[in-house]
Amino acid sequence: YRGHKGRVEMQVVAKGKSAHAASNFLGDNAIYKLLPIIAKISQLEPELGDDPFLGHGRITVTDMRVKTPSINAVPDEAVIYIDRRITFGESPQAELERIQRIIGDRSDIEASILFYDDPSYTGFVFPVEKIYPAWALPEDHPFVQAGVQTGAALWGNPLPTGKWDFSTNGIYWMGKAGIPSIGFGPGDEIHAHTVIDQVALDDVVRATEWYALLPAMIRAQD
Repeated sequence: YRGHKGRVEMQVVAKGKSAHAASNFLGDNAIYKLLPIIAKISQLEPELGDDPFLGHGRITVTDMRVKTPSINAVPDEAVIYIDRRITFGESPQAELERIQRIIGDRSDIEASILFYDDPSYTGFVFPVEKIYPAWALPEDHPFVQAGVQTGAALWGNPLPTGKWDFSTNGIYWMGKAGIPSIGFGPGDEIHAHTVIDQVALDDVVRATEWYALLPAMIRAQD
């Protein structure tokens, strides 16, 4: 594979007012405020960008977290998390603005791009926005062709090229740092993050063979 869509992670935070569930009319339910926003997000995909190679943009509400004094109280805060897969021609800021237009001009609901701020093993924290660029290498790039010819040398036929539907570390290597990147691995991506996630042992052996030969094929491209 020689590329995939990028990603931007966002959140939408709704503020409400807590009250006892028996007197819910005294409160302002933060969950209810997000329901129409979730419904509109679920209808967005037809208007998202498209690319002949990387494909159509995707958007998914992936999680919701609620702050409430108890399960017998009106929640005063609710947060949804959005995974937005961006293709070429789309930008993280434009996608944030798309969500902000859905929210409209109101002070009790706010959208923002998430930050990655988990501490390292030393405790050091270096916050960065959760923005990961789309990327692709051209079909005729020497690195891509080395991978294709590695398959031909091992199994008799050049490997077809393509793209991942999911994301890889290539978002940094190629997407941000500009380091040419390709991928080849065992398993079928349709099983990823499912209850039938699996990898055939024969695939692991074949992938090992491919990576063992690849350096020689790269040198042959020089």
